Amino acid sequence: MIAKKLRAAGLAIVLSWGWKRAGIALAAGALSVLAMAPFNAWPVLFVTFPAAVWLIDGAGAGRWRGVPAAAMAGFWFGLGYFVPGLYWIGYAFLVDASTFAWLMPFAVLGLPIYLALFTALGFALARLLWTRDAVRVLALAASLTVSEWLRGHVLTGFPWNAFGYALSEPLALAQTASLVGLWGLTFLAVAIFASPAVLIDNNPREYRSWTAPAAAILALVTMGAFGVVRLSLHPTETVANVKLRIMQPNLQQDVKFNYAAKAEVMKHYLALSDRASGPQSTGVRDVGILIWPESAFPFFLTREADVMAEIAGLLPRQTVLITGSVRAPDLPPGTRITRAYNSIYVIDHDGTVLSVYDKLHLVPFGEYLPFQDWMEKIGFEQLTRVQGGFIPGTLRRPMPVANAPRVLPLICYEAIFPSDAATGEDRPGWIVNLTNDGWFGISTGPYQHLQQARLRAIEQGLPLVRAANTGISAVIDPVGRIVARLGLGNEGVLDAPLPVDIPPTVFADHGNMPAIVMVLIAIVLVARARLAKPPLRDRQTDARTP
Repeated sequence: MIAKKLRAAGLAIVLSWGWKRAGIALAAGALSVLAMAPFNAWPVLFVTFPAAVWLIDGAGAGRWRGVPAAAMAGFWFGLGYFVPGLYWIGYAFLVDASTFAWLMPFAVLGLPIYLALFTALGFALARLLWTRDAVRVLALAASLTVSEWLRGHVLTGFPWNAFGYALSEPLALAQTASLVGLWGLTFLAVAIFASPAVLIDNNPREYRSWTAPAAAILALVTMGAFGVVRLSLHPTETVANVKLRIMQPNLQQDVKFNYAAKAEVMKHYLALSDRASGPQSTGVRDVGILIWPESAFPFFLTREADVMAEIAGLLPRQTVLITGSVRAPDLPPGTRITRAYNSIYVIDHDGTVLSVYDKLHLVPFGEYLPFQDWMEKIGFEQLTRVQGGFIPGTLRRPMPVANAPRVLPLICYEAIFPSDAATGEDRPGWIVNLTNDGWFGISTGPYQHLQQARLRAIEQGLPLVRAANTGISAVIDPVGRIVARLGLGNEGVLDAPLPVDIPPTVFADHGNMPAIVMVLIAIVLVARARLAKPPLRDRQTDARTP
C-alpha cells in the first residue's frame, strides 16, 4: 500500500506541468529549510529531495532535452528554500528604519532570487547528465555540489545553509566533515536524501529498486558509527591555566553605533566584564583571556585615550583582552577619515596593543557596496553607513596571545566559509569568532550562524570560541561539542576553559580533494550509465509504460 501511494505521488510530480509544477518545487524547497538550525529536522529531506528528482524526470518532455524546464524547477525549489531560510535578513533593514526600511522587500526577495539561480544551475547540470536508472541520483548530487560550491565563491560567495549542513546534527553525523568538509557533506546529503526517488522506477527485479535507499541508510549508519567512535576518542580536554570569559552585552544596534553613547557603552562593558559569575568568582581577576564581540565600540578604540586607560584599569596583570573594533587607517594627522577596517585587537593589561587583524571577507551591502562609488552617487549606502565602505584586510594569520596558544581570527560571517578557516602549515591552537548577530533579532539566523561556525571546528580539529553582541556566544571543542553557551537575547558573561586542539583532520590536510574525488567518481558512474543506455528523453512516456 505504501509503495503504491509513493509511486502515485511520484508519478503525479513527474507528470505535473505549469504552475502546479512550480508550486510543488516551491513547497519542496520551503520544507527543506526544516533540515537547518534551529529545527534540524533532516528526515524531511527524504521527502523533498526525491521530489526534486521527480521534477527533473518530468522535465524530459520539454524542449532542448528538458534543460530549461529542469532549471525552472530548480529555481522555484531554490526560491522556496532561501526565502524562509533567510527571512531574518529583513531585520537588519529595520535597525535604521527611516533610512533602510524601504529596501527590506528587495533584500528579503532579491537575495533569494539571486541564490536560487545557483539551484537552477544545479538542476540544469543534472538534467544534462540524467539517466534512466538509479544513477541519476548521483548526477543530482554531483551537480548540486558544484552549484553550491559556486554559490559559496561567486561574487565573494554566500554559502549560507548549504545543503551539507543538514548532516551537522546529530553531532555524530557531523564528524564526517573532518574527512570531506562541507562540500563533501553536501554531496552525501543530496545522494542520501534523494535516494527514495528510485522506488517508483519500473524495474523487472523489484528488489533492485531498494538498492539505492538501502545504500543511503547504510551510509548514514556508517557515518553515525564513525562519529560515535571519533567522539569517544576525543573527549574534551582543556589547556592548563587558561580561563576564558566571554562578555555578551546584548546592546541594541542603535546604541552600538552611536558615538554619543560612548560613556554608556563603556560603563556597561566594564561592569559586565567584572561581574561575578558564581559564588566562587572574583570577576575578571579569575580570567586569563577576556573576549568582547565584533565592532564593540561606536568609536575608533585606539584613538580614545580615556577608553584605553579604562581597559587597562579593568585588566589584571595576567589578563589580555580580545575585542572587535573599527580601526582607522594610518593617515597623516588632520586627515578626514572616510573609511575604516573592521578589526580584532589583542590588548595587554597595560593598554598595549599586541596584535591586530583586519577583516578580509567583507559583507556585500552590509560593509561595502558592489560598484561602491557609482551606487553612492545615486544615493545608496551600506547598512553600516561607512562612507566608501570598509577597507578589506590583506592577510589572515594566527595571532599571538599571552599565556595561551596562538589564535586564528574570524569576524562575523567569515566563519561560514570553510576556506577562511583553513590554516595550512601555520596551524593555530584555536579559532576565535567575534560577531554581532544583533542585526537579525530573535530569529533563526543566529542559530544557523552558530551551526555553521561549529562545523569549522569539526573540519579543522580546532576549538572555536564565539563572542557575540548577542547571538549566540559559545565555547566549542575540536569535535563540535558545545562546552558552554549564552543564549540569544541574553546579557551576561560566559566563563569556560579553553579546549585543547587535536591533530589535523583529513580535511585540514587535504582540503576539498576528498569532495572533488567523490564528485568525479559520481560523474564517471553516470557517464558509464549513459553509455550503457540512451538518456531519458521523455519521462512522461516511460511513466505510462506498465
